[in-house]
Amino acid sequence: MPPDTPGPVPSPGIKLVYADEAVIVLDKPSGLLSVPGRGPDKQDCLSARVQAQFSDALVVHRLDMATSGLMVMARSAPVQRALSEAFANRLVTKRYQAVVKGEVAAPANGWRVIDLPIGVDWPNRPLRRIDPQGGKASVTQVQLIHFDAALNISHVLLEPLTGRTHQLRLHLQAVGHPILGDALYASADQVALSPRLLLHAVELGFVHPVSGQGLQFSLERLKYPGEPHTKR
Repeated sequence: MPPDTPGPVPSPGIKLVYADEAVIVLDKPSGLLSVPGRGPDKQDCLSARVQAQFSDALVVHRLDMATSGLMVMARSAPVQRALSEAFANRLVTKRYQAVVKGEVAAPANGWRVIDLPIGVDWPNRPLRRIDPQGGKASVTQVQLIHFDAALNISHVLLEPLTGRTHQLRLHLQAVGHPILGDALYASADQVALSPRLLLHAVELGFVHPVSGQGLQFSLERLKYPGEPHTKR
C-alpha cells in the first residue's frame, strides 16, 4: 500500500511504510531500540527518530532491539488508546519470519502450536524462562516455509497468539530450534551463524481507528545465510 506521506521519510535508517493523519507504519531496522532506554547512550531509538519528523507520533507497541520489521505509531492520544486496546484484545494481526537451527516439524501448509507458559528468570533478568508453575500462558503458531538440509536451518513463519516478552525467541529455543543470531537464548555457535537476530516482523494488520478501514501491511520476506539467489 503506497503511503500518504505528509513529509520526508524519517531518517536515518527508518523506512516509512504508510502514514496518514492518524497512524504511521514503519519498518524498524535490527539493532535499534523501539523506545529510549536507561542512560544517555540509549536515547537513540525509533520513536525519537520518528518524532523528530512527526512531532505528534506516539508509541503503541514495541519490538525488541534486535528484531526488525513493522511497527505502528499513533498521531493522537485517542488513536493511541484505540490501537493499544486492539493489541490488548488480540485484534491486531502480527506475523514474523525467523531462521532457526534444525528442521522444524510442522504440518504441511499448517501450523504447529507451541503452548508453553513464560515467566521472568529472576536471577538472570531481563531473560525469561519457561515456567510451568508460575508463568503466564503463552502460545505461538509455527509454520515451516523451507528447510535447507545442507545448512540444517529452517525458515519459518510465526504467529504469536499472546504477547509475552521474548516469546518467539524463547518458544523456539525451548523446542530445540533457537533463532540464529540470538545472543540471549542461542548457543555461541548458533549466534555466530548470523551477524544479527534473524527475526523479522513481516505482516501487520489492524482496523484503522478513525476510518474503520481494515489495513494490512507486509514486507519482503527474511533471507537466510547462504540462501541461493535464485530462490523465490
